[in-house]
Amino acid sequence: MPRQLIKTMTYSLMHLTVAIAVAFALTRNWHAALAIGLIEPAVQTIAYTFHERLWARLPGRRRNALEPMG
Repeated sequence: MPRQLIKTMTYSLMHLTVAIAVAFALTRNWHAALAIGLIEPAVQTIAYTFHERLWARLPGRRRNALEPMG
């Protein structure tokens, strides 16, 4: 299995765990924590996509990755 795929999977698992733990700390309800923890990463993924599209449309943001900043 490629290293990048393993990294992505472990990050996803960590994100899920943190989301459930925070939700449980706030609600003290495992049902609510699991629901929030499972839904939040999916919503965050969609929000990230819109965030990237917005940044791509802003002036001056379409630089070559190798071009010096400044």
